Amino acid sequence: MKFYCEIFTRNFLPAVRAIIAENLTEKYGLTQIEAAKKMGLTQAAISHYLRSKRGAKAYNILKQDKEVLNYIKELATLIYEGKGNTKEAYDYVCKICEWIRSRKEIIEEVANTDEEIMFPH
Repeated sequence: MKFYCEIFTRNFLPAVRAIIAENLTEKYGLTQIEAAKKMGLTQAAISHYLRSKRGAKAYNILKQDKEVLNYIKELATLIYEGKGNTKEAYDYVCKICEWIRSRKEIIEEVANTDEEIMFPH
């Protein structure tokens, strides 16, 4: 048995971070070092996310859905504005997580596990 939170952290969080890093560097013109500081990561991690080494399957799925992409872009804006550790930013993370959780077929496709997935109530 796997917990949904495990699946989210391992498979979807890297994809979300990659999209945020893209927004910070492309939309806002930040360097990888500046984006890393705003996200609380290293420049190497940002480079890694931008090359989509982890979470590539989830990344491709998330990039195709306007609703979840909007949540991620709003979160990127809050991070850019220095509000990455506010309740508002946390709420966007919850919205992203809930959106993914509501699409079990996506989770099964990305997680690629034969184990039962335990979802929160």
